[in-house]
Amino acid sequence: QVQLVESGGGLVQPGGSLRLSCAASGTIFSINTMGWYRQAPGKQRELVANIRRLGSTYYTDSVKGRFTISRDNAKNTVYLQMNSLKPEDTAVYYCNVVAGRDAYWGQGTQVTVTS
Repeated sequence: QVQLVESGGGLVQPGGSLRLSCAASGTIFSINTMGWYRQAPGKQRELVANIRRLGSTYYTDSVKGRFTISRDNAKNTVYLQMNSLKPEDTAVYYCNVVAGRDAYWGQGTQVTVTS
C-alpha cells in the first residue's frame, strides 16, 4: 500500500513563502512523475507543477518564476518551493505521484495567502 504524506502548508501574507513536501512510502516501484495540484473553493483541481524522474519540469503559467518544484529520488519525496505568494494561490494543494499505470494522491494541505 502506498501512502503520500504532505507537509508545509499554512497561513502566509502576500509576498511570503512556503515550502511543501510530499513523501511517498510503501511498496512503490519506478516512480515517474511527481507533482502538485491545487483546488480553490468553487474551482476545478488544476496542475500546478510536475517533475519527471530525470528532472524535466512543467509549471502552469500563473506560477512560473515564483514556484520551484524539485525531488529527491532516493527519498521518494517531492518539494514545492513557493515564493512571492499571492491571494489567488490560496487553495488546497495535493501531491500526485505516478508510478507505472498507477496514480496516487496525498490528503491535501491548505495554503492560505491573506493579509
